[in-house]
Amino acid sequence: MTQPARPPAASEMTLSQIMDQHHTNLMGTVHGGRILNLIDSVAGVVAARHSDGPAVTAAIDETAFLQAVRVGDVVHVHARITWAGRSSMEVAVRVTADRWDRAVPATTVVTSHLVMVAVDDDGKPRTVPLLAPETEDDHRAFRQAEIRRRHRLALRDALAGEAAA
Repeated sequence: MTQPARPPAASEMTLSQIMDQHHTNLMGTVHGGRILNLIDSVAGVVAARHSDGPAVTAAIDETAFLQAVRVGDVVHVHARITWAGRSSMEVAVRVTADRWDRAVPATTVVTSHLVMVAVDDDGKPRTVPLLAPETEDDHRAFRQAEIRRRHRLALRDALAGEAAA
């Protein structure tokens, strides 16, 4: 049975969390692994919402750490589906931060794209609804996601060919 296409807005979400001293690395800033954990968790929820069930992380790429996150920053992890295929989805994540004690504009600190695959109870890929972009930004994000997908597949094929040589 084919599921109706869904717009990105139907599954997007933002999670906000105050960073404290338990999240720091040896440099005294928030550990990048903690930010990656938040990114992966929020992307998983968004993919599960879009696909109506569990989804697992297949790849994390295009991750850029733009600025350090400090103790006392409030991080906002915003995730949105940008592309959906047969069983996989790309989720774009933007992490911003602002101070817990000041009314200042949030600054983008990390951006990332994840490939999530919907799975059934046996861990096998299952079909997902197509994506129905609504806004011009949705359409642009979809086109950019298709470019990233082609690059991922071309890289995979090139590396497989190199390994066989």
